[in-house]
Amino acid sequence: MNTAILPQYRLFSIRSLVNDVLALAVICLVPALSHMSGIPVYFIEPMRMMLVVAMLASHRTNAYALALILPLTSFLVSGHPELVKMMIIMAELTLNTWLFYQLMNRTAKPFLSMVAAIAGSKLFCYALYWVVFSFAFVQSEAGTMFLAAQAAVTLVLSAGTWLFLKKNRSLKA
Repeated sequence: MNTAILPQYRLFSIRSLVNDVLALAVICLVPALSHMSGIPVYFIEPMRMMLVVAMLASHRTNAYALALILPLTSFLVSGHPELVKMMIIMAELTLNTWLFYQLMNRTAKPFLSMVAAIAGSKLFCYALYWVVFSFAFVQSEAGTMFLAAQAAVTLVLSAGTWLFLKKNRSLKA
């Protein structure tokens, strides 16, 4: 990994602990917030948001751990997503993390790396939904509003990644 691009952190740190507690709290609150407000908060992909924060503000091991723990926590706390869908989301978030680190290592382009990592992991996720469930399930999961929200979130997370890493590089120079 190119250490001049991605920040390096100790395996355990207060920053990682705070990040993890915040991520778990957000994931536990999403179902209640969606239910109480009537707004589908999951459209903004809170798991992916927390994962990207972990990738930028923590270390690689922590990001991989959150990719597995966030869907599991949501399942255990709220029963959503269902077991099979939870496992697919775990695989998607883990692939998202792996792709981002691989692409950053090869290209050193944060925005493009994040866009490609999210798009690649989403395509993988929908392919698994199609294989495990059905094409009708994929169509119901990929409504126009949901896809528009995901595109917006992808662009915001990618721009945030670019800004964070740009700032991080300028501090080291």
